[in-house]
Amino acid sequence: MKIFFITLIIASCLFSCDQSPKTTDKTSTSKSTYFDYSNSGDQNTGGIKMIPISTPKGTFKVWTKRVGNNPKIKVLLLHGGPGGTHEFFENFDGYLPNEGIEYIYYDQLDSYYSDKPNDSSLWTTQHFVEEVEQVRKALKLDKDNFYLLGQSWGGLLAMEYALKYQQNLKGLIITNMMASAPEYEKYAKDVLAPQLPPEVWKEISALEAKGDFENPRYSELLMKYYYTQHVLHKPLEEWPEFINRGLSHLNPKIYIYMQGYSEFGMTGNATLKNWDVSNRLKEISVPTLIIGGKYDTMDPKYMEWMSKQVQQGRSLTLNSGHLGQYDDPKNYFSGLIKFLNDVANNQFTP
Repeated sequence: MKIFFITLIIASCLFSCDQSPKTTDKTSTSKSTYFDYSNSGDQNTGGIKMIPISTPKGTFKVWTKRVGNNPKIKVLLLHGGPGGTHEFFENFDGYLPNEGIEYIYYDQLDSYYSDKPNDSSLWTTQHFVEEVEQVRKALKLDKDNFYLLGQSWGGLLAMEYALKYQQNLKGLIITNMMASAPEYEKYAKDVLAPQLPPEVWKEISALEAKGDFENPRYSELLMKYYYTQHVLHKPLEEWPEFINRGLSHLNPKIYIYMQGYSEFGMTGNATLKNWDVSNRLKEISVPTLIIGGKYDTMDPKYMEWMSKQVQQGRSLTLNSGHLGQYDDPKNYFSGLIKFLNDVANNQFTP
């Protein structure tokens, strides 16, 4: 059981030293202004705010941390999981401050640094959309500066938020998340599974057919043969500290409830198993960047297709697995920074 949960944690992020090119864009702020937290309510906490969230089950607080100041570009980061943490994004510190881009770390309710009511009635896309909206209001983000970036489960949440509240957005970034859970599962089984050694795929299939997801062998096989290829496209000994730390803080209860027992499709009775907004992408009108990975658990061709379904889409495919921000940071951050500056300067083109 211990091995299972360790591996489940490694699978959760439903989350180089290369430096992205500097920009001289006028939306960037000077470093002295960028790092000036004086006369702000969160100066004494280093940018951290615990934001109260109203729910049908009471009021709870979620953890946020602002990095920098930029009145034109404020990026709220939605982590993966469900039940992951902001820690999956920590290498943003190596790239965005030098560009003068403000970004906000955020742990969703029932994630590590936020309150944990541990109530499954709150584990719905509807709840989390409203939670993001309450965070937006508390941080005073608006249509002139608010960019929403969601990775994996966070990408699903970002799509759902945009479909309801896009009037509050300046730009949208969806990374490593297809618009259809059934298509995600189909890609895992029809395309990625056959790439496994035949004997491994046979054993995994047998365990899944029996619903034996908590068998340590199931997690062991996926970790060794699947996650190192498609979650983070590196040997386990090269996985960075901030990713491993974030994985160790995963909330397995909410992860299993909504995603299932692994990243190998949505397993068991996961509540997101039939989620699909592919036919609604055309409703998204704000400038949108779709980021996928060549080795991702999500079909990169489908991700490119998504960029053509939204009204103003741009596609970026990385030489990476599911965690492109670390797998291919040079291309990830150069593409992200260009998108943010293009939109802020009204120079965006698909």
